Amino acid sequence: MSQRPILVFDSGIGGLTVLRELRVAIPDRRFIYIADDAGFPYGDWEESALIERIVALFDGLIAEHRPQLAVIACNTASTLVLAHLRAAFDIPFVGTVPAIKPAAERSRSGLVSVLATPGTVKRDYTRGLITDFARDCEVNLVGSRRLAGLAEAHIRGERVGFDELETEISACFVQKEGRRTDIVVLACTHYPFLANTFRKIAPWPVDWLDPAEAIARHAAKVLPDIAPGLPEGFDRAVFTGGAPDYPTRRLMHGFGLSLGPGEGTASAWRALG
Repeated sequence: MSQRPILVFDSGIGGLTVLRELRVAIPDRRFIYIADDAGFPYGDWEESALIERIVALFDGLIAEHRPQLAVIACNTASTLVLAHLRAAFDIPFVGTVPAIKPAAERSRSGLVSVLATPGTVKRDYTRGLITDFARDCEVNLVGSRRLAGLAEAHIRGERVGFDELETEISACFVQKEGRRTDIVVLACTHYPFLANTFRKIAPWPVDWLDPAEAIARHAAKVLPDIAPGLPEGFDRAVFTGGAPDYPTRRLMHGFGLSLGPGEGTASAWRALG
């Protein structure tokens, strides 16, 4: 059991923020990072097509890797397909959903913004979190079509202009009756890579809330208890779009991930088109 890996799944490379915290919380496990770059970005997909795609991908992933646990390190996917995955497969799934509850608990001004993809913003799941946990706050949902792609470019070392980022986040900052937004929920795992830049260009200081550490703690609780020890083998990264470009390969190596295609899953991906 201890050598069965944990799958960490994202539409691209943003889920590395979650992997980083998982390694801290669960140092005695092996990880396989799955980047569905062939389907990136998820925010523009039709819901039924995206559900079909992700469930089909996991059919191959689970058969090939026999994971102990799968972490869906993507808000857009989690808010849409988590229930379908739990119904289809007999392994635990840990999702990534907007941290609206802790944001509402911490906010002093009562003005909270959620910075997300358009897909996450429009989900009933997201609006249900607001109804259940943030009734005493005014929650401003900000859906950006470009920010995940800009974050991917930044992570790979490409130059991203402050003006471009400012345009994407400006709607997060609200002033009302002497109050100002004091918390912005980063509801896409790509966005924490840009948090330092966000702090520089924000019109006033806010708390940029990254849920990665909380996700890792929850994953540690879900896993079965085993005797501690060093995992066998290397952590790996697999890309559904085939071999990634050189900056991405360098990034994966920097995160201690070797690159491997996984033949059975690769065939399933080719069948998906």
